[in-house]
Parts: sequence; structure tokens; C-alpha cells
Amino acid sequence: MRLRLVAVSFEACDPAGAARFWAVLLGREVIEDAVGALLPGAGGQLGLRFVAGRDGLLGANRMHLHLTSADPDEQKRTVARALQLGGRHLDVGQRPEEEHVVLADPAGYEFCVIEPGNAYLAGCGVLGELACDGTRQVGLFWHTVLGWPLVWDRDQETAIQSPLGGTKVAWAGPPVTPKDEPNRQRFELAAVAGDREAAVDELISLGATQIHISADGAVLMADPDDNEFSVRETAQPSHLPPVTGR
Repeated sequence: MRLRLVAVSFEACDPAGAARFWAVLLGREVIEDAVGALLPGAGGQLGLRFVAGRDGLLGANRMHLHLTSADPDEQKRTVARALQLGGRHLDVGQRPEEEHVVLADPAGYEFCVIEPGNAYLAGCGVLGELACDGTRQVGLFWHTVLGWPLVWDRDQETAIQSPLGGTKVAWAGPPVTPKDEPNRQRFELAAVAGDREAAVDELISLGATQIHISADGAVLMADPDDNEFSVRETAQPSHLPPVTGR
């Protein structure tokens, strides 16, 4: 299968403001296009996109980001910078002895600033992980779809990582957060020009379902855990890594 994970998209009432927050925090540029505000990744770092829609809702978000820290001072600087940019502290039941810091961005999406010395995220870069609610089945589904190596598969927890390294994408296993409305966060995939129809057929054969085709030509689908994602037929932008085939 020839598909690229372009970005994870986040709905926001103020997508431009959310994009600016993350661009400053991650030291990235913002590219405005017809879809939204894109913060491209490089070297395996995950791309982020912000689109018009609802703000995040604690308890309903199935994904959150983990930022890494080289040392305690860097962790403190990252937290201070996030608060200065409009983030806020968040209580999700973390214990006092836990060293990571839980925050929410201006659009209401939780993220964690991980303490230094975390061996699991060593070498992953600043945006170390996208942590998702999800079953082992959905982790294996995305491993097959993207052709990314499975770097963790234990006790129903799974994680994959681009062959380039960089951000890990992980699923924590059951129980999965229930949903009663479409997700606010979605994977955005791009197919090589001319291959979208074949890619959609193969995705369906792997357990995905097609929901509809949007006015701009994107195919909206759902993975085996009922998480929506989009597939676009587009030429390969020069700032993204090469497509890997399966």
C-alpha cells in the first residue's frame, strides 16, 4: 500500500491560534492551504494540522501528544513557554510522584511534557509520541497500512514508528474511550496520485469502512476502532519524506 501519514488534524474554534501555539512550542513553520494550517514534520517527526471545528473536550479526546525533555531545566522551560502562549495546567488524576506535566493547549487538547531520562522516548525528538486510546487490533491495522515497524507489542499495548525514526504512535489497549460523536482528531493520509481508489479498496479489505467523500474529494473513512481518518489523492509535497510502499 502506498499511503503517507501527512499529519494528525485537530479541530479548533481558532485553528490559526492553535497552529501558532504549536509552531512556537515545536519551533516549526506554519503552511496555510485549502485544508487548514499545517505544521510539517521532518526526520520522522509527526506533522500536525489545525482545521476549523470544535475545540477539544477532556474525556472525549482519543489522542494526546507527548513532548520530550533533555534535562529538568528544559522541561521547566517547555512548561513555562506553553503557559505563556496560552496553555494551562490540567488535572487528569496524575499522582504526585509522577514527574510528567499535564497541560492543555489553547484549543483544549491535553498534552504531556515528559520528564528527562525516559528511555522509551529516547531519540524520538521533541514530539516524542502520539498516545492514542485503541485496541491491539487497531495498532496492527496502522502498522500494516503505513508500513511502519512495530516497535512495541506487549500486554495489548502497541506502538509503531516511521522507518526514519521520530515520533512514535502508540495505542494503550482496552478499555477504549467511548464516543458518541465524530472524533475531533483524525489521521490525514495522502495517496500517490492515481492510487487513491486502490488504496481505499485495500483499506476496506484490512477492516476500515468508508463513510463518505467530501466536497473537496477527500475520502472519509473509519479504522477498526471507529476512528475517522481521511485519504486524499495528492502529489507528494517536497517538504515531506518519501512514500514507502508495501
